[in-house]
Amino acid sequence: MTAKPDSNIVAEVTPTVYVVDDDISVREALEALIREGGWHPRVFESARAFLAHPRPQVPSCLVLDVSLPDLNGLELQQQIASGDELPIIFITGYGDVPMTVRAMKAGAIEFLTKPFEDQSLLDAIRGAVARSTAALAEDAELDKLRRRHASLSQREREVMSLVVTGLMNKQVGGRLGISEITVKAHRGKVMQKMGATSLADLVNIAARLGISSRN
Repeated sequence: MTAKPDSNIVAEVTPTVYVVDDDISVREALEALIREGGWHPRVFESARAFLAHPRPQVPSCLVLDVSLPDLNGLELQQQIASGDELPIIFITGYGDVPMTVRAMKAGAIEFLTKPFEDQSLLDAIRGAVARSTAALAEDAELDKLRRRHASLSQREREVMSLVVTGLMNKQVGGRLGISEITVKAHRGKVMQKMGATSLADLVNIAARLGISSRN
């Protein structure tokens, strides 16, 4: 399993912008434009070449031509099942409404028809990278919370799952068959291990982990 990047590291890494286009002149032009924009470009002549390339978990987006010699852009979109971690910007020499609708429904954030203004693409990339950065940071934070939750003892998890539903310590003790004092002790450990500063904070953490919905 690939380790999730730390949210602070995510914010500091230079984003990567992938380009998949079978026209070498387009690839070269976009590579230069992306580099001038302050991002790290990686260009590919086909969907197969892109799929064969390992992609580290850094903020990124994909500028993808619809018409490609092997897998077309829409087929590649389906294969990688991209989400907010790798937003897709489609570019095409010919666009039609059904194609655009299909791409957008599948999660694409922009659909640009060639020739397009450099600024239009730069703006789209900027928005895509911001979305990717936020998604990766959220993933890293959730991974950290999951590790903290995994560090809880079985009893601490039981106490946490009941406390976040709004039960008082006495009620939690009654449910678990333990004293109120013992509940307080477990509750304090839970707050410490989960990094929660208040009950409201703990409730929010539980909701992010999907714990409260199971009670």
